[in-house]
Amino acid sequence: MIMLTGVLGAISGVWLAGLIMLGLGLVFAIVLLVASEKLKVPVDPRITQVYEVLPHLDCGACGYPGCSGYAKAVIANPELLGQCAPGGADAASRIAAILNLRISASGPAKRPIVHCRAHTADRTYFAQYQGIPSCTAANALANAQACKFGCLGFGDCVRACKFDALHVIDGLSTVDYTKCTGCGACSKACPRNLIEMVPFSYENMMTVACRSRENGKSTRAFCQVGCIGCGLCAKQSEAFTVADNLARMDYAKYAPCGENEAAMNKCPTGVIVCRGKTAPPPREPKAKSAEAAKG
Repeated sequence: MIMLTGVLGAISGVWLAGLIMLGLGLVFAIVLLVASEKLKVPVDPRITQVYEVLPHLDCGACGYPGCSGYAKAVIANPELLGQCAPGGADAASRIAAILNLRISASGPAKRPIVHCRAHTADRTYFAQYQGIPSCTAANALANAQACKFGCLGFGDCVRACKFDALHVIDGLSTVDYTKCTGCGACSKACPRNLIEMVPFSYENMMTVACRSRENGKSTRAFCQVGCIGCGLCAKQSEAFTVADNLARMDYAKYAPCGENEAAMNKCPTGVIVCRGKTAPPPREPKAKSAEAAKG
């Protein structure tokens, strides 16, 4: 009898403890519910609307860590409107409608241009690079290749692109303009700053595919298709200038015209090329053309 009483007492104690714990849990749940309602930070519903407009690529071209970050930022600061390169003008106009804003016509879309046209056979090498297959790593060495300005061809830009719009072809980073969205990730990835985001006023843009500032003699020794700073292009068209042994194109002055075509055709190294969806292949340097004619 005494044992039975003890068992019943133990069971009663367990039930009592269980009821106390249940009651405490219920009280804490109510407190947390009330606190969450009282302390809840209101979320602007336009953030969700803007996020739905964006392409959800999280490419970082806008300067924010993903589309959700940009959606919050553009709501807080409408001056950031238009920074989504993959979304383009369509996304910008739809976001403007959500924000009840009017936007003026934007300029031409920017696309990357690689300021180098030297393939493997066009370059001089001091030694064979056998280090980490990365442009950033190779750029830290003085003898990765003779030209310290040209494309290293290890594909840092290719890995940065989320749209499969860049490929290294025969040692040279090459843009596929049919896939490019203009996000600018490739430009940021290049350790030699060879990739420039250029406003494409036309489907194809002319450019000087070189960044070497060596004198003409040194450039010829390092690269068969580099700019030698001869100035023939500047004599043909005001869109070109030469400084620091390097010709440059003023894209604001560019238009498909006879003067620019003449500048491209007179370039002895063929470094003036067209880039774009339907751009013709680069012209061979005059030295190569002469050798081919002799052969």
